[in-house]
Amino acid sequence: MIMFKFARPLAWLLLAIIIFVTVSPIGLRPETVTTVDTDRATAYILVGLAFALAYPKQWKLVAVLLIAGSVAIEYLQYLSPTRHPRLHDAGIKAMGAAIGLLAGWVINRWRETLMISG
Repeated sequence: MIMFKFARPLAWLLLAIIIFVTVSPIGLRPETVTTVDTDRATAYILVGLAFALAYPKQWKLVAVLLIAGSVAIEYLQYLSPTRHPRLHDAGIKAMGAAIGLLAGWVINRWRETLMISG
């Protein structure tokens, strides 16, 4: 299966940004026009999609690591005195990752069928 060439660097860049934003002091958190739950979910949907497209043959391992990692990254906030980890936030992140991974899996399956039939 051919992967998207941009997916691997994009996936790792997005993950690095997520870790920075999650662990950095609250004052460095970007301001957006949406709710924080929407921001969290969107970030993890994008990183889940990117990782699913980057590693199509390892999607099960990627899913386990990314969903468990979303909880672990949330709890890294214990390292910052201005942040506070919450199970609710970790759940939003894990759901976002799962949605992104599912979307990537669907895209990968669709591409497989195109390659077989084309």
